[in-house]
Amino acid sequence: MQIRILVVDDEQDNCDYLKLVLTREGYEVITTTDPTQTVDILRGSDFHLVILDMMMPQMSGTEVLEQIRKYDTDIAVIVATAYPTVDTAVASLKAQASDYVKKPMEPDQFITAVRNALQKKGLSQDPEADLHRAIGRVIRDARKTQELTLKQLARRTGLSVSLLSQIERAESSASISSLYKIASALQLRMGELFGDT
Repeated sequence: MQIRILVVDDEQDNCDYLKLVLTREGYEVITTTDPTQTVDILRGSDFHLVILDMMMPQMSGTEVLEQIRKYDTDIAVIVATAYPTVDTAVASLKAQASDYVKKPMEPDQFITAVRNALQKKGLSQDPEADLHRAIGRVIRDARKTQELTLKQLARRTGLSVSLLSQIERAESSASISSLYKIASALQLRMGELFGDT
């Protein structure tokens, strides 16, 4: 699924920068420097996330966020501001902003905020990879809790140490048969391997 993001910021340079950072991560990005157009743009296409500047001359980010919420109560919204205050943070949270970040944004922290906001909505660029990571984490945690080495787990399951290691690191997808053997060896129900996914 192609994740679509709308960036609303009155400064074109900020729009261009965020579009560059987000496009490199594989997101489809539309930008606008006119906050009064936000809801019309959202109506015109399906978006998954809005990056919203707080301080804009035509309308405040809080006003835009309130309009967005009247139109769509579910879309993820990250509020960005160079001048964070308790009042704007509280207003953003009341209007159900997904996150509140300080500008200028460090690219890695910004991308983490974007991923977290999308994950809270059950959105991911690669849900299959997320599932593999979750399974690997559950297997590794259960093995370590039971103080088993990969070699010992391999002996219990009849699977190779190499395959078990790849499954734990989410580098290889396991067959249902392999997952069943691992679950049995760790005394887990099959469903437990899927963790919180």
